[in-house]
Order: sequence, then structure tokens, then C-alpha cells
Amino acid sequence: MTEELFRADAYLKDCTATVMVIDAHGIVLDRTVFYPLGGGQAGDSGVLVLADGSELKIADTRKGKDAEGRPTNAICHLPEAGQDDLLTKLKPGDAVTAKVDWQRRHKLMRFHTSTHLLCHLVAQLVNGCSITPDYARLDFNMTDPLDKEALTQGIARLVEAGYPVAVGAITDEELDANPALVKSMSVQPPRGSGRIRTIRIGADEQIDFQPCGGTHVANTAEIGAVVVTKIEKKSATTRRVVLGFA
Repeated sequence: MTEELFRADAYLKDCTATVMVIDAHGIVLDRTVFYPLGGGQAGDSGVLVLADGSELKIADTRKGKDAEGRPTNAICHLPEAGQDDLLTKLKPGDAVTAKVDWQRRHKLMRFHTSTHLLCHLVAQLVNGCSITPDYARLDFNMTDPLDKEALTQGIARLVEAGYPVAVGAITDEELDANPALVKSMSVQPPRGSGRIRTIRIGADEQIDFQPCGGTHVANTAEIGAVVVTKIEKKSATTRRVVLGFA
């Protein structure tokens, strides 16, 4: 199991950790600030600083899989190719410092929060999502046309308003009693622990509230200038909205 420090505090840029496993799937630590690919959000990159100060570059982060291919509670840090000399230095039990590529992560946080604002503006179910450092997109299950300029202006208004963004949790039973909180048709919130992580935007005025495991900024003002760069009709029942930084 890997302790997921980023779930409680997305602003943690580094942490000390102990190497648990090193194999073909990557490097598993006992704790990490690296977010693994999931929920449409790209996995983090960064470095692991070894005891002698050398830095092992991490190209991607993924959830571990068991022998049957099912996700586990381990998080695998995937080293960039061509670092065999550093990998030979590393062994289970070693202490390292995990440092996330903060500039890249912060872009992911800004985009991910932007997609929640888009869900507020387009009150339709989502059947696809991708959040990268360069763009974000949501695929909405709908047939009506969307206006690019109107959505861009709507996002700008919500960003300027400076709504707080808060991490919370609900029980499985609370989610069962309010199934409309799940706005994604393609990704379901993980169950089994008894608590489901949520993101709420807005305090006195609620802008968005839904289960979500990703990383977000603490206030919509931190998103900055985001624009709708493209709207596509992907199918008879799907409208794709692509976001970019202005």
C-alpha cells in the first residue's frame, strides 16, 4: 500500500519516502506526492532524490496491478529510460525524497478544476474526460449545440468570482441516496473504504459538488485565463469541449 499524500493536500511538492518494491512495473514507495493516472487526469512526473543526492527522473505514475490485472493500493513510479546506473543504486528499504514536477502538476490542477466549472455550465452527463498539462477535454452526452464564446465567458466569470474549492467526503450510503452526484458515465467513484472523496466548489453558493479523486487548486481565481479552444460533434449524442490556457 502507498500512502496517498496528494489526496489530502495537492500542494505538497515533495516528501520523504521508503522504497518498498522495484520491478518491471516501476518503483513503489510507502508514501508519495505523485498522482497516478486515473479519472481522466494524467499521472505526475518528477524525480526521486537518492541518498547521495543523485536524481532519478520519473516519467509517469500509474496505479499498481495485481496478477489478475486489477488495481491495487500500490502506486508505481515509472523511471525514464536510460537510467540503469541510478536504478542499480536503488534497493528496497532505501530512503528517497519524491519531488513532483510542480509546474506541470499545477497546470493539471488548474485544468482539472476548470472541468468542474464546465460541468456547472453544461448540465449534462460526461461520457469521456482527459486532463493533460496542455489541454483538457470533456465529452458531454447531449445533442444540443454549444456556444464556444458563451462557455469561455462563463468560465471567466466563475474564475473571477474566486470560489473556494474544498476536499470532503461522503459515505457510500450518502452517494447511493444521491446518485445524481455522479456526473460521469465512464468513471465511477471507488467504493469499499466506506468514504468517497468529494470536491465542492463554492461555499454560500454551490457551483459544483461531486465525487472526484483528482488534484485541484484551492480557489477558482487560481485557475487563471482558460478558454474553450474547440467544440466538436463526436457522435450523434456526444459534444466534445476542449479547454486551453489563454
